[in-house]
Amino acid sequence: MLNGLLVSNLLLWIVVLATVAVMFALVRQIGVLYERVAPAGALVLGNGPKVGETAPILNLRDLDGELHQIGGESPNARSRLLFFLSPTCPVCKTLLPALKSISNREKKWLNILLASDGERKEHESFVRDYRLEKFPYFLSMELGLGYRVGRLPHAVLIDETGVIRSTGLVNSREHIESLFEASERGVASLQEFMELAQSKEINEEEVA
Repeated sequence: MLNGLLVSNLLLWIVVLATVAVMFALVRQIGVLYERVAPAGALVLGNGPKVGETAPILNLRDLDGELHQIGGESPNARSRLLFFLSPTCPVCKTLLPALKSISNREKKWLNILLASDGERKEHESFVRDYRLEKFPYFLSMELGLGYRVGRLPHAVLIDETGVIRSTGLVNSREHIESLFEASERGVASLQEFMELAQSKEINEEEVA
């Protein structure tokens, strides 16, 4: 009877250990799957000034007539998020609350600038309807051409020295946040970071 009890306990421990091993394997696979499907962040397009390059310097007046220098060293030592949008862009409109929230949260180091082109009256109505008066708003075809903006919404993060730190097509708040994350990690985009991380993991597995 004692031998039977010992065998029973041994089998129970084997089952427990096997269950733990299976759970560990599942957790690892979930982690790998998450990395593969994790948001890639803002979509980096091939056109326009590259990350690490000096941003084009343009002197432009906003809708209120105030003159701004876009590019070059920031007069208030803050980075600038140049956000290209349009009154006829539905996705742009959905991101406006996120821009306001980010502006309030990151105001110590970041200024947000809005850029578009077209009829002035349409944009003035757009600013009033969506209460965008706090943001410098530029109507400039030259600005869009300078950054080779072909699709909206598009954002460019320029640091306080005038260097482009991240850029890309943004369709969600997470995409906008990814520009800041990419800048902090010293990569052009989270796409690049994910590729580097996956490459490192593959190399480590090959070495092991």
